[in-house]
Amino acid sequence: MAASGLVEAVGVAAALCSMTSFAPQILKIWREHDASAVSLRTYAVTVSGFSLWTLYGILLGSWPVAVSNTVCLLMAGTVLIMKIRLSG
Repeated sequence: MAASGLVEAVGVAAALCSMTSFAPQILKIWREHDASAVSLRTYAVTVSGFSLWTLYGILLGSWPVAVSNTVCLLMAGTVLIMKIRLSG
């Protein structure tokens, strides 16, 4: 595999891992209707970080960075919203 192909493969693997990493947490909260174990501060910072990464990707014109981080933003945002709704 050429060096550029390896770089692409690592990028795709990283994006897939990042994008799917929130699915188990979302499913657990959904099934149990309990988000008490989720840290509000952690997810607030995580959503802020993904927002900035998305903006960074857009400013660079890098659609892989922008799209993968938008998906992560939506998933982390879902956890954050579920945490807020189930805590109140």
